[in-house]
Amino acid sequence: MGRALAAAHPEARDALAEADEVLGMPLARLMFEGPAEELTRTENAQPALLAHGAAAARVLAARGVEPGVAAGHSLGEFTALVATGALAYPDALRLVRLRGELMGRAGDERRGAMSALLGLDDGAAAAVCAEASTGGEVVVPANLNAPGQVVISGDAEAVARAGELARARGAKRVVPLQVSGAFHSPLVAPAAEGLRAALAETPIGRPRVPVVANVTAEPSQDPAALRRLLAEQLTSPVRWAASMLRMVGMGFADFVECGPGRVLAGLARRVDGVRSAVSVGEPADLEVLVSIAAGS
Repeated sequence: MGRALAAAHPEARDALAEADEVLGMPLARLMFEGPAEELTRTENAQPALLAHGAAAARVLAARGVEPGVAAGHSLGEFTALVATGALAYPDALRLVRLRGELMGRAGDERRGAMSALLGLDDGAAAAVCAEASTGGEVVVPANLNAPGQVVISGDAEAVARAGELARARGAKRVVPLQVSGAFHSPLVAPAAEGLRAALAETPIGRPRVPVVANVTAEPSQDPAALRRLLAEQLTSPVRWAASMLRMVGMGFADFVECGPGRVLAGLARRVDGVRSAVSVGEPADLEVLVSIAAGS
């Protein structure tokens, strides 16, 4: 994770070295070598994702590629705020490390689950969640990723009931996710309180360009609002499909995903009005981006 990018570009190498120094741990070595079970612990995975995304954004910025608008999926909203100058990278690293610790602790205290519902629209997903939430057990829509792709989150028994209801109502697949907690649900409310306190002590400035928030799917450059929404995000659904549509509605047609994986670029290509969507996490990805830019 990030090894090739760091080897090829000094900006990425410096970003990972800075993460090691700020956190006082060998994060880069963990990203490069694992072990996977240690890297995927949420208190390590979150700063690793931020570091990789910030490293990619620095590489792009050094080559004159700057965003006109930004958004990030869940943890990625911190990366978006770093990339737009609203949040200092060291502060973001400390916040997301704490965020991971708080979320992990909340998961230990009240074990939850998450599942992806494929082939069910947002309204039907919300309905099965409402019906499955009984007897003090709750399940809610957590990630509204794309038409026909909704992730649900909550108490394990309620998530299982919602999955059964979803199958009965036409879902093509119900996919349990390997997670350590019921993220973006009321089960992680204690983590939101802890994060809110930390955010209150962290400087957040005005981003250079609008950042579309997960909670509202609306752009903002108001530091106070962005600070509040980062805390609210933990217990609110990620309105990703609506966020993409909002950015397209603002006149943007070309999107770059910074960091590991290609999931968001894949989702973006399903949105009407998107001309191109490229993932940049490895050196070869830059060549793809350059070729697209040359042809535009």
